[in-house]
Amino acid sequence: MAAIVVGALGGWITAELGLWNWVSADDDSDRVSIETNSDVAGSELPDVEVSDADGNPVPVSSFVGDPLVINFWFSTCPPCAKELPDFAAVHETTGDQVRFIGVNPIDSVEVMEEFAGERGVAYELYRDDLAAFTDGIGASAFPVTIFVNSDGQIVEQTGVLDEAQLLVKVDELIAREGAA
Repeated sequence: MAAIVVGALGGWITAELGLWNWVSADDDSDRVSIETNSDVAGSELPDVEVSDADGNPVPVSSFVGDPLVINFWFSTCPPCAKELPDFAAVHETTGDQVRFIGVNPIDSVEVMEEFAGERGVAYELYRDDLAAFTDGIGASAFPVTIFVNSDGQIVEQTGVLDEAQLLVKVDELIAREGAA
């Protein structure tokens, strides 16, 4: 009985706070969706720090200067695990044109490096120990990837990507840089 009361109360509080968003599905049935990542396209990279594998602070501003693919992920996230090999493959073919960066707000350095390495990731990995970067882009659902131009402006944000989708996004980022 207590579980029913707590569940009902939690649902009422969630509805009152506006955390649920009722949307109409294509089949005209109602479904519930929870608000997720903020749309940050057009924003500048947040002025925060991440940590390298040795625990040294690295300002995110130091990434500016190259077009960037920044992927936020962690090891216990199944969609993250699924897409990491695709990111590794695209990095292998386009890494001389675009800088790939992995940001992990959850795992220890050891787990982060081992997990990524097992999936072929050879690009830069950073820890977001205090989730300042993750919070700065409004990420609450993972994985999330931001595409950033060489001036530090976020041009797009996505969720899960496969290899073909990521390659299209990277090609678009490269084309934007050429047009600038």
